Amino acid sequence: MTIDSSNSWPEELDAMIAAPDHHEVLLENDRVRVLVSLLKPGDATPVHVHRWPAVLHILGASHFVRYDSKGNPIFDSRESGSMGEIGQTVWSPPLAPHFVKNVGYREIRVISVELKD
Repeated sequence: MTIDSSNSWPEELDAMIAAPDHHEVLLENDRVRVLVSLLKPGDATPVHVHRWPAVLHILGASHFVRYDSKGNPIFDSRESGSMGEIGQTVWSPPLAPHFVKNVGYREIRVISVELKD
């Protein structure tokens, strides 16, 4: 569930507006936005988007389910066998409206370097 245009979603769905309790800006300028995302066991984010592609660095990993904005599961780490590994760095395209639920026993903590260009 990705898209190339950062202008396709309403501003109010931006992660920092729609889900500020789960995202914190560490740095932002006209080229990048660096976020730390935190999701404790059992928690779920509100529906939000990530407008730009990003490099993700995993600091804490747990099983999770990503749902589309209507509540349909689109990724379950328990089924894929891949919840990410602590210390792993991965690429993510922009993410359309979604929410995430931590269904594991550890916190999920990720540094995201979003590329605005």
